[in-house]
Amino acid sequence: MKLPTAGMLAALILAHTGGVQSAASPAEQTPPAQGTSRVWGTVEDIAFEGAVDGPSTEATPLQVACVFEYTEGDIFTSPPALPAAANGMLHLDGALHGVITDIRRSGQFTGHALETVLITPPTETVAARQVLLIGLGPRGTFNPDLMIAVGRVSMREALRLGVTHFAFASDLKDAGVDSPTGLVAGNVVKGIIDAYRTQRYLKSKRMADYTPIARVTLLAGPAFFAEAGKGIQDAIASVR
Repeated sequence: MKLPTAGMLAALILAHTGGVQSAASPAEQTPPAQGTSRVWGTVEDIAFEGAVDGPSTEATPLQVACVFEYTEGDIFTSPPALPAAANGMLHLDGALHGVITDIRRSGQFTGHALETVLITPPTETVAARQVLLIGLGPRGTFNPDLMIAVGRVSMREALRLGVTHFAFASDLKDAGVDSPTGLVAGNVVKGIIDAYRTQRYLKSKRMADYTPIARVTLLAGPAFFAEAGKGIQDAIASVR
C-alpha cells in the first residue's frame, strides 16, 4: 500500500481526538499545518498536548489507537470509512504490513469493547516504538461515554509499560462514525486523569509504583482542532 505524503496528511489528516489551535470558532481559523502542536492544559503535572499528525507518523514511545469489531473491509471501504488519503488507521495498518487487518480478520483480536493488544513494530515501519490497540465494540452501538473507560485503559497500560509519554488516536472518523469530537476528546482526557489519580492514591498507600507520565498527545485533524481543543479544555477544567 502506498503511504501518504506529508502534503496529503497536511491536507487530509484523519479526525482523531485532540486539538492544536486556539478555541476560536473553526470558521475563523486557518487549518494548521502538519506537525503543529499545542499544550491545551496541565493536570497532575501531565501536559495534554494536541498535534497534527497520524498514528503511523507520530514519534512516541507508545501510540494508542482504537478499532471497532471487525467487519470485512471496514477500514478500506468508503463510505463509511474515510477516503484513503485521510484515513489514519489505513495508514497505520499499511505501515505495519497489514497486521492490524490480519489479527482482526482472523479473530486473534476481536475489537470487543476495552480489549487490548500490544504490537512492537519492526524498525522503519511506524514512528512509535509500541502500538496499543483498544477495542470499541460494535460500531453501530458506539456511545461516547465508552471513551472515558478507553482513556482509563490507555493510561493504565502506559503506566504498566513505564513510558513517560504516549499519543492517543480515537480512529472513530476513520471508521465512518460521526462522533462528537469535543465530547470524545474530553471523555478520553477524563478517563486518563481518573486512572492516573487512582494509581497516585495507591502509591500513597505504598500499594503501587509507577514512572510519572509527563505528556499525553491527542492527535487531531485540521477541521476538528477547535472543537476537540475546547473539549479537552472543558475536561481539564471539570477535574481540577
